[in-house]
Amino acid sequence: MVPAVPYADPQGDPFLRTRFALPARPATFLRRQRLVQHLDQALGTPLALVNGPAGAGKTLLAADWAAGLRQPVAWLTVEAGDRRPGVFWAYVLQALRACGASASDVVGAPADASRVDRKLLAALAAELNERDRPVVLVLDEYDRMTDPEVTKQLEFVLHHAGRGLHLVLVTRTEPLLPLHRYRAAGELTEIRAAELAFTPEEAVALLELHGLSLPVPAASALVDRTRGWAAGLRLSALAALESADPELYLKEFDADRSTVADFLLAEVLRGQPEETQGLLLRVSVLERFSPELANALTLRTDAEPILAGLHRDNAFVEYLGHSSYQLHPLFREILRAHLRVRLPGLEPELHRRAARWLRRSGFLPETLAHGAAAGDWDFAAGALVDDLAIGQLFTGLRSDDLTQLFSHMGPEARSPATDVVRAARDLSRHDLDHGLARLRLAEEHLTDDAPDLAAAQLSCALLEALAARLTGCPPRAERAAVAADDLRQEVPAHLLDKHPELTALLLTHLGSARLWAGRFEDARAALTTAAAAPGGASTVLPREDALEHLALLDYLDGWLGRAERKALAAVAEMERVGLPQPSGSGIGQLVLAAVAVDRHELGRAQALLDETARLPAGTHDPVPAAGRALATARLLLVRGKARAAVDAAAPDVSAVVASPWATSREALVTAAAHLAEGRPDAAAEVLQGVPVDQPGCAVEAAAIQLAAGRTGAAIDLLDGIRAGSRAGPAVTVRAALVRAQAAEGAGDTATARRLVAHALLDARRERLRRPFLDAGAWLRPLLATAPLHELAAGWLTPGSPRHGERPRPEALPPPLVAVELSGRERDVLERLARMMSTEEVAADLYVSVNTVKTHLKSVYRKLAVNRRGDAVRRARDLRLL
Repeated sequence: MVPAVPYADPQGDPFLRTRFALPARPATFLRRQRLVQHLDQALGTPLALVNGPAGAGKTLLAADWAAGLRQPVAWLTVEAGDRRPGVFWAYVLQALRACGASASDVVGAPADASRVDRKLLAALAAELNERDRPVVLVLDEYDRMTDPEVTKQLEFVLHHAGRGLHLVLVTRTEPLLPLHRYRAAGELTEIRAAELAFTPEEAVALLELHGLSLPVPAASALVDRTRGWAAGLRLSALAALESADPELYLKEFDADRSTVADFLLAEVLRGQPEETQGLLLRVSVLERFSPELANALTLRTDAEPILAGLHRDNAFVEYLGHSSYQLHPLFREILRAHLRVRLPGLEPELHRRAARWLRRSGFLPETLAHGAAAGDWDFAAGALVDDLAIGQLFTGLRSDDLTQLFSHMGPEARSPATDVVRAARDLSRHDLDHGLARLRLAEEHLTDDAPDLAAAQLSCALLEALAARLTGCPPRAERAAVAADDLRQEVPAHLLDKHPELTALLLTHLGSARLWAGRFEDARAALTTAAAAPGGASTVLPREDALEHLALLDYLDGWLGRAERKALAAVAEMERVGLPQPSGSGIGQLVLAAVAVDRHELGRAQALLDETARLPAGTHDPVPAAGRALATARLLLVRGKARAAVDAAAPDVSAVVASPWATSREALVTAAAHLAEGRPDAAAEVLQGVPVDQPGCAVEAAAIQLAAGRTGAAIDLLDGIRAGSRAGPAVTVRAALVRAQAAEGAGDTATARRLVAHALLDARRERLRRPFLDAGAWLRPLLATAPLHELAAGWLTPGSPRHGERPRPEALPPPLVAVELSGRERDVLERLARMMSTEEVAADLYVSVNTVKTHLKSVYRKLAVNRRGDAVRRARDLRLL
């Protein structure tokens, strides 16, 4: 019995336990020992291939062999939906858990149906490689896997799992793996169509299990005519049983293989009572079905005994357990062809009946698929909206599937729900013009007498909040949030519990809009709640988005360490569930880049900005656009490219409402550029219109005023910062240095030294070097004095640069490191720098390759990198090498 699997796949659906169960062998199953012995060779090779046509007996052969093994066997029946890497690997991991070869938390689980992170695959391969008892993984019906990327990933895991994994592929077609290499290396066991074909002796034994007796010469002729095809022989036996003279029937029947299939399936179908034929034809539109669903399609009530009898008689109806059945795939295909000929025009109605039954039973994905197959778009869209599942278009879990499904919806569908779905689809692609127009249309059609009004209106509130975020209109976001709060009281609680992503998305959009408006505390409240949202994989993307926004808030408030930790936490969450980095808007990477500038780690800052440049353009989200402009402009200023900094400082988006902090930061860059180019009056003039409500902006403006010779204006700006603000060290250090410079200029050296001492203490904890490097020549004599020199030693340059001189990073002493590397991690890192391979590092340190891989993963995590070269460069920047 398959143990309970209380997990969900990347789309949020419960795993289908029947896909992990070894298929049951019918009473007429014939064990062919020669094939079992051949399969035993698979235990000596990493890869086995069972390849043959439909109905060749591949699955039952593999299941019978696997049932007799003494080692763990993970069985997975591949389905068409597994073509998406995230879904496929989620099911593989669950198959391993189901057989007791549980994947640890280190491996994680994919959260995005369309992709899987290579780190997850590496972790899985490493874990398998360490097993004492290898696991056999059987992938049945692997011909359904047509994604070459998944095949490459499978080859990667198989290669690096070593002796810990034996892979068996059961397939109709040639897999995309490089079989010639495995064959040449003696690492492949193959069972193909010729070997799967029944011998005359085996055919005799099979017919005897069906109650038929046939001499070997007659069986040999039947084998010749059917080419030993297992399904053909079984269908021949079933048809012969209905004949007055079974032996004569088997002797005289003659046709090629495809004609045999069509003819015999037609004979089997015609041999059934009329009600059975009608049931089989109608359920052929379903992948799997229960007796209740079959009754809904036939408009009868007798499906359960009919299906049980068909299964008992081996009439190509397979019992999956849990009151669920499916037709043999080939039988199903031919039945559908018969359905279209015998009952033309009925297929759409059958899909419509299936969709309505599935909707009542709570199977949303199947409901949508059958509603679309029926062309009933009003029904399909209504099911999505009424289930409160509109947020799935934005969470990355089912978004690609839903977008593809509803892409076939034509203009004839004109219900409020179809308008909502169209608006959501457009907004998910950041098509604001079409999305807003369709949202307006949906809201106009949602009148008070519309059914299920609350769910549709709450869906519209989510879209309104997203539109407000993308257009930079905070008042609109607030109105959407108020409406959503009211509507939540009218929506059934179980729907809200079922779809936590909707609330998480709403709060994230609201928090982003508030951040854009400069309402930092209100933004923090909404984003903190979103970041703590329940729901596992269904809320992982809004949680990441909220964390990255919180990181930006911390950065703007001057808390570099907090900002870095939140940004890295978002990165780690994405890596844990197998999403690529950077994902989404890339705000986390932008925050890390800005932090790196303040720490004078310019190479790292540039690398991070280059990563975000690979994100899709034209997302129209003003917050990440402003963050990218800010980080890029600051880096350009530090590198002495004032004009380029001014050009980069303006966010490349339009917004309904101007953001006070984005506007201020843009003006500050312009003023700093004027100052760098020797125009202090122009710099001061720019500052006249700069809002300085935020402490960070006020302090930067004060620094520019002081550098422009306006000491009084600088001190007034600092004095105007409200008491009790949340300003962090990046703000307070700059403020202290401005006051120190003013005191030094006034001849009060004692006060200047005290203020610089406080600044050094605060900056040391955050590894904040940029304010000191920007301070100017006045600071050098002070840092040369004994107390201040000791505070600066070890992390800041011994002397400040000359005016206009940029310090070279390689001339700086080692900075403090937030996370210390262990001695063994340093050993591994040093060998990486010498271009040694993993195997060479293992040999040099007298440890296993897996131990080296474990240390490497830890080094990557601590240094916030993904590749070896990046780790070495980062370590050199931090003076760890």
